[in-house]
Amino acid sequence: MMENSEDLDRFLSNVDKIGQLLEDFQSSDIGVQQKAIAKADTLITTLDEPCRTKVNKTTVNTSPLLQPSMSSNTSSQEQFMKIMARDAEERRRKRMVKLKEATVLKDKGNEAYAQEDYETAVKCYSDGLAVLKDMQPLYTNRAQAYIKLEKYKEAIMDCEWALKCNERCIKAYVHMGKAYLGLKKYKEARSCFEKMLEIEPEKENMVKEYLDLVNLEEEKDNQETDAKEQLDKGERKARVVPQLLEKLSRPGQMPLYYCGGLESLSQAVTDCTGKTLFRLNNGFSIISSNDVLKSCLLQETDDLLSQELCISVLKLWRIVCHENVQENQKILMKCPLAKQSVVQLLTSDHAEVVKECLGLLSLYSNTLYGRRLAIENLDQHMLVRNLMRCISEPKQQQGITAVCILETFAAEDGFRLKLRNMSTDSVVVPLKTILGSISKSNQQVLTLLISAIGFLAKDEVIRQNLAHQRECWEAFLTALKQCSSSQYNDVIHLTLDLIINLSTVTSLTVQAHAVSLCDCCLDLLENPDEGIVTRAMGVLSTVLPQSSEAAQHAVRRKVIHTICRLLKSFYLGMSRGGALARFIVEEEEVVRQERRSLGES
Repeated sequence: MMENSEDLDRFLSNVDKIGQLLEDFQSSDIGVQQKAIAKADTLITTLDEPCRTKVNKTTVNTSPLLQPSMSSNTSSQEQFMKIMARDAEERRRKRMVKLKEATVLKDKGNEAYAQEDYETAVKCYSDGLAVLKDMQPLYTNRAQAYIKLEKYKEAIMDCEWALKCNERCIKAYVHMGKAYLGLKKYKEARSCFEKMLEIEPEKENMVKEYLDLVNLEEEKDNQETDAKEQLDKGERKARVVPQLLEKLSRPGQMPLYYCGGLESLSQAVTDCTGKTLFRLNNGFSIISSNDVLKSCLLQETDDLLSQELCISVLKLWRIVCHENVQENQKILMKCPLAKQSVVQLLTSDHAEVVKECLGLLSLYSNTLYGRRLAIENLDQHMLVRNLMRCISEPKQQQGITAVCILETFAAEDGFRLKLRNMSTDSVVVPLKTILGSISKSNQQVLTLLISAIGFLAKDEVIRQNLAHQRECWEAFLTALKQCSSSQYNDVIHLTLDLIINLSTVTSLTVQAHAVSLCDCCLDLLENPDEGIVTRAMGVLSTVLPQSSEAAQHAVRRKVIHTICRLLKSFYLGMSRGGALARFIVEEEEVVRQERRSLGES
């Protein structure tokens, strides 16, 4: 590596010198030009590679053409420029050959990296650097592979070389920051990520995520240091957690034995030290590898004691992940048994099991970090389908918790992206059922559900899918008719907003329901709530252009007369709408005057 360093430094130095010489040759100062000629002679004799222009470098200084005299100045410059041009062209040609070879090796390295064969990736990138020592992507790519192999010092060295090739290389700072983080050098890691912000201020959000990661890792390190110190001191509370986990790790015990152990453990991990010691003593893997506990979580048995055991495990998981012990949240969400059971158990016939599942999911939904973990690791399609089932259940509190979780996740871009190829039946069919029986008891659930679907519809693909669903429009029509007669204004507001959003999509389904939508909205124009009237006019403005039949129907119902009357009523004298209202009044007066004139003539 040292030999490579010297070669690259020398190469970059020569490039700088040649660039300066070319500037000096163009100087109007004769003295500067003559000094440049002398420096050029020296540089040519010291180049590592022989000049391919067939010029004998040992006789350059003796040639009259290159003597620093006033009479031969012009010809000397021309001769040197020709030499340099030919040499530069030869070097360019060779570099292109090397670049092509190095790129092939880089691509092979990328393929190996994608297949998680990091050793092979490192070898390919190294072979590429043997061909072309100043190819920056090879350094950053190899650094990334080194990080996967936990060779953090090698990764940092590669990032430093990448920055010598390109001092504004963002990837170099990213990987260097991650490598320092792996070495638990938090100050240096922060410095690398903050440097990114200096180079590209628009990457503020990305930098914030990296800095948050540093804070999390430092917090985790401090928690583990404190927990180990308490354990080494022999404090009773610290010793209890490993002892209880050791008992739980014994296989083949009766379910009642494990129930008692889990209950005791839940009481012992209420503080940060207890939660950390649970993690450090393999608490998650002990539970997930226990056959009795696994059978309960996968609903392989349905007796009462098994359900109690299942509830105990879910409760323990919730406790050890509570209060932002984020490392525990990460480990649990990457545990295959937890990922599978926490979603599947939402369909359990036992209310307490469902309640504990929802409590655990709610914990993850409350923070950005938790939401991202859940989105990355859980089966999103099954999660939505099972949450909708909980929302449809008659138990009010369960439905509110489930819909709050759904709404929070639906606001995340990553969540919507994963749901693009989901069958909208998972949402639309339960929605139609709920909208078909609106009451005071489910009004809160319904408003949150419509809000959640509104978030989902922000994604273009999901919006297109929903707009083509017949059941979706039937559900909206049912809701509008029920709510308008029962004064559920909040539901009407949200439903009309969603209809406006979906009706921006041109579809045969929208056109088929255009007349019915038109009728509903014309009726709503008589509603005393200005927000409802405004939204109803918004729906008409998006739906009527899609259907000539609906437009004719609206004209027959004197929609223009109704809207003009509303505009006068709502906006006359108001700063935002006064001008429009006055314009309508003036136009009507002009029409009346024209009619009088025609009558007189």
